[in-house]
Amino acid sequence: MELFGYYRSTSSYRVRIALALKGLDYQALPVNLLKGEQRAADYLALNPQGRVPALRTDGGTLLVQSPAIIEYLEETYPQPALLPADAEARARVRSVAALIGCDIHPLHNVSVLNQLRQLGHDETQVNQWIGHWISQGLTAVEQLIGDHGFCFGSTPGVADIYLMPQLYAAERFSVDLSGYPRIRRVAALAEPHPAFAKAHPACQPDAPA
Repeated sequence: MELFGYYRSTSSYRVRIALALKGLDYQALPVNLLKGEQRAADYLALNPQGRVPALRTDGGTLLVQSPAIIEYLEETYPQPALLPADAEARARVRSVAALIGCDIHPLHNVSVLNQLRQLGHDETQVNQWIGHWISQGLTAVEQLIGDHGFCFGSTPGVADIYLMPQLYAAERFSVDLSGYPRIRRVAALAEPHPAFAKAHPACQPDAPA
């Protein structure tokens, strides 16, 4: 498999964690978002949206959008499972993933922040925007996850795959996480976990030295 991504992209980070938890090997193909490589003609020919991640499967099919890629990995490589067997439990896990992936992350995506700047907002206002939406979203996540272990049990799963990259972004933007004891518990368990450590932005081939 080949993974087109960017070391600091939270959606690419999610897919890296899923691949690592599944024990799957892949070739990393960096796409430098700061240099605009996602808008190059050869990349747009692969992914018309011009975003990362994109995963080329062993069969040669190119998949885009991290939720679809993670679901593909879960269905194609079912062990270890990243979703619980019970339908209601799966829905709870997916609700947290969707909250992060649909309601928090898009509002601090670089394209959104650049649009705010083009509309005349200064960096103080942009940072206030980021802090507001991340804090509001994490306040909800804090109430939805469990009191023990990872987000939903003793082993990491899809909710944790979404949460850890979001926490990386929160720290990048200096968002205060002190008011989220459950979230910080999950982070303390995930950070030393080999799969999460392997997927961390700092460990990627395109990360600055």
